[in-house]
Amino acid sequence: KTKDITGGLPRVAELFEVRKPKENAVISEIDGTVSFGKDTKGKRKVVVSPEVGEPREYLIPKGKHISVHEGDYVRAGEALMDGSANPHDILAVRGEKELAKYLVDEVQQVYRLQGVKINDKHIEAIVRQMLKRVRITEPGDSDFLLGESIDKFIFEEVNQRLLEEGLRPAVAEPLLLGITKASLSTESFISAASFQETTKVLTEAAAAGKVDYLNGLKENVIMGRLIPAGSGLRGYREISKA
Repeated sequence: KTKDITGGLPRVAELFEVRKPKENAVISEIDGTVSFGKDTKGKRKVVVSPEVGEPREYLIPKGKHISVHEGDYVRAGEALMDGSANPHDILAVRGEKELAKYLVDEVQQVYRLQGVKINDKHIEAIVRQMLKRVRITEPGDSDFLLGESIDKFIFEEVNQRLLEEGLRPAVAEPLLLGITKASLSTESFISAASFQETTKVLTEAAAAGKVDYLNGLKENVIMGRLIPAGSGLRGYREISKA
């Protein structure tokens, strides 16, 4: 069983590192009816026409198998050809929840083929970390910069404060990071330095004058402190003191 599962692991790594698949499927960005246009330069033209609005055209190489037929109705996010969809495309077209569902289903498919049972919650915990950051598209009255990558909790906290003060909140789009990049982009430089690129992480933290508030589990373990989980949470500690 261990020998067999290794065959599927490159696909799991591809999903968790959010690499572009080798056989990248073209997906429809809108709901609409499929029709075929005039072929150009060795590519077939697939046109998706919505009930309202402009039709979208997609060029698919002639050697690839097209999975839709003339007159078919497709929904946004549906593949127009065989192959694996690019997770970034799914996020852009269908949103965070659909992307999370896609990643969980694809990873489970690899393990199920080998008869390995894994609870969804373990994969969901990883996907949550991959989607923990947002990119600022409109700073509003915040101190954020356009295009800046921010932790989702910090973004929501700042927006809540701006709304309470009657100011314009910032607007952001979800950001998908591979697990390696997500680990290095954590707010804690101690946690990031213990993972990879130690010299680079510590140099950048020193140059930026960063402060690590030791809010996570990993950085507390490294510092030899009680982890902020279970009975180690501040609320429990205060109860025990009382």
